[in-house]
This record gives sequence, structure tokens and C-alpha cells, in this order.
Amino acid sequence: MSFRPAADLADGRSVRWRALEGDGLEHLTLRTDTNGLRAEAALIGERDGQRYGATYRIDCDPDFTVRAFDIAATDGRKLAMSRRGGGWHDSERGHLPTFDGCVDIDLSATPFTNTLPIRRCAWQAGQQRRIAMLFVPFDSFEPFVTEQVYTCFAPRLFRFETADGSFSAELPVDEDGLVIDYPSLFQRL
Repeated sequence: MSFRPAADLADGRSVRWRALEGDGLEHLTLRTDTNGLRAEAALIGERDGQRYGATYRIDCDPDFTVRAFDIAATDGRKLAMSRRGGGWHDSERGHLPTFDGCVDIDLSATPFTNTLPIRRCAWQAGQQRRIAMLFVPFDSFEPFVTEQVYTCFAPRLFRFETADGSFSAELPVDEDGLVIDYPSLFQRL
């Protein structure tokens, strides 16, 4: 499976998605830095009748393994976590062993976090992986562990499923592993 090398993002790449449920827009810039990759985004939207505005930053190793992330909402809520020594640490609560088995994160309001396991793992067509995720819902910013299943159909086509089978979507991705279309949730502009 071939994606464009992460080093090709040195000059940065910006993409936008619009929400298909409620109103919403995300502007993301992904670029390499001296330690790996950095994704930074601004989001505005409405989901389930709740309006939100937020920014996030995700720092990754060159292989898309998350080292740290932070989220800040316009209403003052914040969450900052980092992965050190195989464990997740919160800036306020210290080590959170509940999340030690999670490598990837999923921020509910963005399709970008689907890129993380897609780029981090080596895939063959037909291969399926069950992945423990550190999931952050944007309504509460209270993270929890969820399991997700990714299946590679073709070099740039994946199926995403919740482990309980309550949701699934086929995700076409581009040469950088960024989602192009996320049926019923997001569409790239």
C-alpha cells in the first residue's frame, strides 16, 4: 500500500471538510516538523442541536503514532493529553492507566483522526484490524476507550466500523490517507 511519504508534507497541506449532519466546517493543516507531524485545525459546527467552536492540535511521530493532542473549545473547555512510556497522561490528572492500551485517538468532530490508524498500520487488501481507541466526544471532552474495526478493501478504500456494529462507513482516502468522503457525516470541499 503506498501513500505519499510524510516528508512530502514539509510545506504543509490544508484541507476542509463540511459536516453533513447539522452545520459545520473544519479547516485542517497537516505538516511535518522536526519531531514528526503536526495537525492543526479549527472547527465550527452544530450537532444534536448543540453549537460548538473548537481548535485542536495533534503531534505524531513520522509513522502517525500520536504523541500528544490538545483541544480547546470556545466555551473554555480544554483537554490536553500526551503519551509517554506507553501510557497516556492528562495535564491535570497525571497518568490515566485506562488508556494505556490505546495508540490511536478519535476526536468525534473530525474525520482526520481516521487517518491515524490508516497511515500508522501497514495494510494489505482484505486485512482487518480491531483497534482500541482513546475516544473524545466533543460534547463533554471526557475521553473513554472504544474499539473500532478497520478493513482495507483497496489501497485507498477502507471500511470503518464500531466494534458493536452500530455504525459503519466506507472511507475513500487520498494519497496522504486523508478522508475524501465520510458518508452521512463529512465531505471534503
